[in-house]
Amino acid sequence: QLQLVESGGGLVQLGGSLRLSCAASGFSLNTRYIGWFRQAPGKEREGVSCISRFSGTTTYADSVKGRFTISRDNAKNTVYLQMNMLKPEDTAVYYCAAFRFLRCGLLISDVDTWGQGTQVTVSS
Repeated sequence: QLQLVESGGGLVQLGGSLRLSCAASGFSLNTRYIGWFRQAPGKEREGVSCISRFSGTTTYADSVKGRFTISRDNAKNTVYLQMNMLKPEDTAVYYCAAFRFLRCGLLISDVDTWGQGTQVTVSS
């Protein structure tokens, strides 16, 4: 059974950093493009970042470019999202996702496996 489990969320102050992890079980992450999405209260889920199977391609939403970095360690079957210079507007539940297609379009419709989510809260 394909499963993604996120960890690393928490409460951080404005300007702080967090690193999220997404561990896969039931399949090898290097067979999939993997992404991060987030959903703030009262808002739609939005794509944040994506990474190709062997890290050759990364994609970021404009709102996080220059602050967030996605990476992966296929040997550990884990994808990471390093988040720096956090802002209150980054507060959301962050979800790891596996895409069914080999592309980084950050489309919800391209996702076939979701993690359970991890809460990130940035205080001002």
